[in-house]
Amino acid sequence: MVKPGKKYRESAKVIGDDQLHDVARAVELVKETAKAKFDETIELHVRLGIDPKKSDQNVRGTVVLPHGTGQSKKVIVFAKGEKAKEALDAGADIVGDQDLIDRIKGGWLDFDVAVATPDMMGAVGSNLGKILAQRMPNPKIGTVTQNLKQAVGEIKAGKVEYRLDKAAIIHCIVGKASFTKDALLDNVSALLDAIVRAKPASAKGTYVRSISLASTMGPGVRVDPTRLKAAA
Repeated sequence: MVKPGKKYRESAKVIGDDQLHDVARAVELVKETAKAKFDETIELHVRLGIDPKKSDQNVRGTVVLPHGTGQSKKVIVFAKGEKAKEALDAGADIVGDQDLIDRIKGGWLDFDVAVATPDMMGAVGSNLGKILAQRMPNPKIGTVTQNLKQAVGEIKAGKVEYRLDKAAIIHCIVGKASFTKDALLDNVSALLDAIVRAKPASAKGTYVRSISLASTMGPGVRVDPTRLKAAA
């Protein structure tokens, strides 16, 4: 087993192994313990008390973080005609129809988010379904739409997707260690509020089981779910 480094051990002592914190204090601690020489990414991890195997308990959605993620996203759009021009004007990095489909089929995958107009989804789905996988445009998260200006604008502004994994945990970026405490707190609060609002009607018992914040190289900071105003 690899022994944690000195900085990690020192950070773990500051945080406390079993101590639970309110969100504001957790944000302070995760900033304080992000000691790498680069600007570490801050992630929120939320374990929910639902069964991800049940289709009616799937938690997935999007939220525009008030202060963005600190990362620039490369957005491609499948569109043609006037819609292609709309996408370019909105700030999309690459726009195309069959030419873009062929480019991806040829092995090019240098992008973060794919958006498409509804009329392009037949060709995109039949040609790129297995290739794009989780990056496939999806109307449930707003990436299949006629309103390309809004879709591309929100993604560029800091729109993130949250989704439940097989262990009933959501992992999502909420910013960078260089963000101010207030900016990180706003982002974390916006994401937690969205997750709470997405609670399935069929969910029983405790919905939010555990929450932690962590930087790229630092230990996790545990948040007390019972002290969340949104959850209350």
